[in-house]
Amino acid sequence: MHLSQALGIINITAPEQIQTLSDLLPLDIIQQAFSLTDTVTLRKRKFPLESMVWLVMGMAIYNGRPLSHIVNLMDIVDRTVRPFTAPSSVIQRRKILGEDAIKVLFQLTQQQWNLEAKHPRWHGLPLLGVDGVVWRTQDTPQNAAAFSKSSNQHGKATYPQVRMVCQMELSSHLITASTFDSFATNEMHLAPRLAAETADDSITLFDKGFYSLGLLNHWQNAGKNRHWLLPLKKNTQYEVIRKLGRKDMLVTLKTSPQARRQWEGLPEEMTARLIIRKIDGKERSILTSLTDAMRYPGADVSELYQHRWEIELGYREAKQGLLGNRWTLRSKLP
Repeated sequence: MHLSQALGIINITAPEQIQTLSDLLPLDIIQQAFSLTDTVTLRKRKFPLESMVWLVMGMAIYNGRPLSHIVNLMDIVDRTVRPFTAPSSVIQRRKILGEDAIKVLFQLTQQQWNLEAKHPRWHGLPLLGVDGVVWRTQDTPQNAAAFSKSSNQHGKATYPQVRMVCQMELSSHLITASTFDSFATNEMHLAPRLAAETADDSITLFDKGFYSLGLLNHWQNAGKNRHWLLPLKKNTQYEVIRKLGRKDMLVTLKTSPQARRQWEGLPEEMTARLIIRKIDGKERSILTSLTDAMRYPGADVSELYQHRWEIELGYREAKQGLLGNRWTLRSKLP
């Protein structure tokens, strides 16, 4: 079965309709996120941090509505069981909550959701993709200080921007890891942060803009069988070691002294597999760490890269669904 067919058979039965946030986010996961960080829940507070977490989730899902409406919609109450609607208190509690608990909560939820999902696998490997995206933030002094603005010959952009690099499970569009920084930070400096979060025995598809032998070597050696695949950069020099099939070969690529200084442990040469195929009338060259031609046939590997586009569809879902086609994120603070 081709991967394109497998992607259409993700779930045998339709999932049950989500009625409440608790269907997506069990309370024990929130408590676990608190226990894994230094977050203090302060039980005597009228507005507990558990409710604050629910509110943050609600702000993401119902992001087009005012804060007071979200609180009422989710029926959040304080510890005296009175409806809670004071925005100033919400802001204070959100600052106390901080980012560590929410970060751990994201890690726990993505692990659970990916475990529960019926992901198709490619030759036994989960199919992941990595790419960057830019988000526009509110034009406030705080955001401008934390995130830079893009510029061109006409001057600087109106809004600060956040550059984000995500790793996504491509059949479901579930984000498995993410990192972000100022717009001025290059994607190549963000991508290595995701290597430690990548699952063993997996295959990650990169866009050609991520071609870097240092990054690929770092990715491959960050765990066990963490494979990668991407288009070969134009005019790249290589030496053929052995033919594996028609236009399928093992090659060596030399690394530069500059790259070896930047990437600790990067060898002078790297071995990879190069597959050349004609797709839509144009010859394409795919470079990958999948060097076992018996386990990973060349025809299957060459068909694989076209599914990298799934991450673009995942970003579109986030922009159109979660953001409701709005251009700007709602937060006025970094």
